[in-house]
Amino acid sequence: MLLEKERGSIVQYGRKLIDAQLTTGTGGNLSIYNRAEGLVAIKPTGVAYFDMTPADVVVIDLGGTVLDGKLKPSSETLFHLSLYKFRLNINAVVHTHQVYATTIACLNWELPAVHYLVGLSGNKVPLAAYATYGSPELSENILQSIGNYNACLLANHGLVTVGVDIHAAFSTAEEIELVSRLYYQAKCIGSPVILSDEEMKEVIKKFHAHGSL
Repeated sequence: MLLEKERGSIVQYGRKLIDAQLTTGTGGNLSIYNRAEGLVAIKPTGVAYFDMTPADVVVIDLGGTVLDGKLKPSSETLFHLSLYKFRLNINAVVHTHQVYATTIACLNWELPAVHYLVGLSGNKVPLAAYATYGSPELSENILQSIGNYNACLLANHGLVTVGVDIHAAFSTAEEIELVSRLYYQAKCIGSPVILSDEEMKEVIKKFHAHGSL
């Protein structure tokens, strides 16, 4: 079986997405890129996370050709492949519909540095303009917005996170949900104080030093 380790990780982290309440049902998707092999393991479309087995996970190349697996790859495959081509430090992509981050995205807001943990993305989480899911337009909007950030809100849709591995991409999604909830709650009470770009540079430097990024 091609990419046996990566396929097992897709199953493991897919279940973690549900357990952490970062998505529901069959929503969202995740993938891992093995750069040495030039192959991607990606969640199949329409399969519930706790029903998914490693054999269900689809293996494709960067052109989207299915090389192993009987099911169809995620309907969002295009932006996964685009991100792997876009940045050499991206080896995993997680896409969720997590409630608080998606709430911010439905307001068409970026997520500012209301808490230092936003540094897992950068000095903020940028926003990609809305386009129909799975479309080339959505893929292009994500690439235009994400730049060197590790997370990107999708207007009226959800969140995308990227990382050097699946653990990093998942952890960023999890922490961005916390920051999104804090921002939501702070906005309910008053005007949140936002950390400066200079302070966030220090935070990101410390994250790199301690292996968080």
